[in-house]
Amino acid sequence: MNDVQHPALRPDRIGDLHLANRLAVSPMTRVSAAADGTPTAEMAEYYTAFARGGFSLVLTEGTYTDTRYSQGYANQPGIVTDGHEAAWRDITSRVHDAGAPMILQLMHAGALSQGNRYRGDTAAPSAVLPRGQKLPEYGGYGPWPTPRAMSEDDIAQVVHGFVTSAVRARRAGFDGVEVHGANGYLVDQFLTDYTNQRDDRYGGTVANRVRLAAEIVSAIRAEVGPRFCVGIRLSQGKVNDFTHRWAGGSRDAEIIFAALAEAGASYLHIASEGRDWVETATLDGQVTITGLARKVTGLPVLANGGMHDLARAAMVLQDGHADVLTLGRGALANPDFPRRLAQGLPMANFDHQMLQPMATLSNARLWRQAAGVPA
Repeated sequence: MNDVQHPALRPDRIGDLHLANRLAVSPMTRVSAAADGTPTAEMAEYYTAFARGGFSLVLTEGTYTDTRYSQGYANQPGIVTDGHEAAWRDITSRVHDAGAPMILQLMHAGALSQGNRYRGDTAAPSAVLPRGQKLPEYGGYGPWPTPRAMSEDDIAQVVHGFVTSAVRARRAGFDGVEVHGANGYLVDQFLTDYTNQRDDRYGGTVANRVRLAAEIVSAIRAEVGPRFCVGIRLSQGKVNDFTHRWAGGSRDAEIIFAALAEAGASYLHIASEGRDWVETATLDGQVTITGLARKVTGLPVLANGGMHDLARAAMVLQDGHADVLTLGRGALANPDFPRRLAQGLPMANFDHQMLQPMATLSNARLWRQAAGVPA
């Protein structure tokens, strides 16, 4: 045991959730569900390994919320049928038995859908061709199609999908839900100036562009009550535009954060989208985006981006930039990262092959063997 405890090992809480430490597993797309979106035994093994390894909170991959436009990838899990719900219930039970709470991330892909089993077209805030190309690692090739612009009825159905999925998540044993408002997917498309060209109450000013995110959070909160955890993940960069930044900098950030806190969010999760926290965190050259979120809202803030670096992790926590750290690659390489940290053990090296979602089962077995985590 280290003589001086790393600050990431200290307990914390998010609302009614008591966390044994400040290390959480970041949502990571695995596309390893059945073709109909039903979670699999491989997924249960994958998630349970992190709980056994000492992570205090497990966040799932993005899970689609309706049978219209929300699905983003083939073999993405859903939470829209009784079968989905039952399969997730088995996973949450196993993760809870291993000692960790679990939060389901709710996702609508919008214009960045490349594998929707229900539809062949896409819908988004505006008929704007997405930047970049589809993602080969998730089964996509070539340019994105131009989406059709959503009507207000379409938007109402999006909100309904998030709410009904949150209710299913609660029945399936999840301790909370996280609205995926980051990385270029639908909620972020409404928030982003160049993908949202609307001239109604959902477009124009940043206060209007954050309206959908706030309505989703508020509607979920109204349905699930005050004690169920309802978070939201945000980012400036996107899977198809790493360098994007909010045009108004800290001024935009303050409006966005305040609106989501007022809507009833339990926490804010600020993602770096494939980039390091140091590279993406600074706003206007003076404040960090995560620190500003804490200051504006008073809510717990989760920070993401290279948090397996122990010196950086300590700085982020000790200097008040965030409350909880979410690990992606660090967790893939070390499903028992918290245990290794507590015992002063070396961390396993990250293997890029671990990013290949289709290798989930073999990766999980390799992680357990390397980390000494029991089956």
